[in-house]
Amino acid sequence: MNAVIVGVLTMLVLSLLRTHVVMALLIGAMAAGLAGGLGLEGSIAAFNDGIGGGASVALSYALLGGFAVAISQSGLPHALADKVILMLGREHNPRRVELVKNLLLLMIMLVAISSQNVMPIHIAFIPLLIPPLLLVMSKMQLDRRLVACVLTFGLVTPYMFLPVGFGGIFLNEILLKNITTSGLDVTGISVIEAMGIPALGMLSGLLIAVFISYRGKRQYNVDQIAATEHAAIQYDGKRILLALLAIGVAFVTQLYTGSMVMGALLGFILFSVTGVVRWNESDDLLTDGMKMMAMIGFIMIAAGGFAQVLRETGEIATLVSSSVEIIGQNKALAAFLMLLVGLLITMGIGSSFSTIPIIASIYVPLAMELGFTPLAIVALVGTAAALGDAGSPASDSTLGPTSGLNVDGQHNHIWDTVVPTFVHYNLPLLAAGWVAAVIL
Repeated sequence: MNAVIVGVLTMLVLSLLRTHVVMALLIGAMAAGLAGGLGLEGSIAAFNDGIGGGASVALSYALLGGFAVAISQSGLPHALADKVILMLGREHNPRRVELVKNLLLLMIMLVAISSQNVMPIHIAFIPLLIPPLLLVMSKMQLDRRLVACVLTFGLVTPYMFLPVGFGGIFLNEILLKNITTSGLDVTGISVIEAMGIPALGMLSGLLIAVFISYRGKRQYNVDQIAATEHAAIQYDGKRILLALLAIGVAFVTQLYTGSMVMGALLGFILFSVTGVVRWNESDDLLTDGMKMMAMIGFIMIAAGGFAQVLRETGEIATLVSSSVEIIGQNKALAAFLMLLVGLLITMGIGSSFSTIPIIASIYVPLAMELGFTPLAIVALVGTAAALGDAGSPASDSTLGPTSGLNVDGQHNHIWDTVVPTFVHYNLPLLAAGWVAAVIL
């Protein structure tokens, strides 16, 4: 069996069996390496070569965790909670609760979408915005799986549909560039038109999650949330203003330097020098925040090693080309298999941006030979790469939501983020991508 399939399936099965994701990634990497002929020593060497790639993101997450704890210390979470409680009213009228819940979800989605283009800070906003809202969500008994789906929709759909911000990089600099390099003239092709149907697939998944799957209530331990957020802390207007200023400094710094580390660091320093966080307490608070985000950081590091082992086996290209052998002249089957292989590769690597260069060189000539239109080829390759970003245990688009929703230990990464986003986005996206490839 192909080493990529062995590695990805091993990792996914172990994760679903509640094996820790880091362990699942490590065992999956060894399984892929052995199946790909690297041997144990070669597999370990490849894994070690790859883990350095996730170190920067892991450090960013650690410092963002400390920054999030400092925000909690300012009292901002409780100010937000009190504000929403006032909106809810004492009687907790069901209609008003539903209205406030929908407004909260809409705000979260708009911020997530903006993080890809208006403020291209990607997932950096999640550990800052979401933890302060957990107390509010629990009072409304809002299912966090729904919040995870809303966040992932906002993180993935904009870059695969709108050619601005991260979408400009994904669609113009990577997708169209690699398709052109592979021999197809894409002059005059509208990426918005090509990716419109796949984007509708993502939208349909979001609507199913909102109105069907997670419309019911789910209870969480409020005391556990309050303990995590230092509920005894009082707040006033000055502390709230300083907290908002620190968040703004962190966002602007990350925006202009491209470094989440510097943004979180300057934000935390501002809390310290203004007295919101006492200097003699800053060490403990920063340590608490790092502990809170440690799991996500280790997953990112392990994911880098896992992806490197898959590359070193040389069987990613083999997987792509072997699917070509069974296609024949069947366009419908060709589209489905190309999308399925793209799903497997992206779920293993954890990055749709890295999938396109791997598949375009083979998919584009094959699709041209089978008679797919240029518009259909753009949709096919773009969707094949985007598939697996939502629903991968090692993707930013799932790790980001978990980093914010699990600060109190009540949100499981696999069963509360990965599985819901896989079901609600990968399956509709697979179907929509197939339709786009066939009818465009």
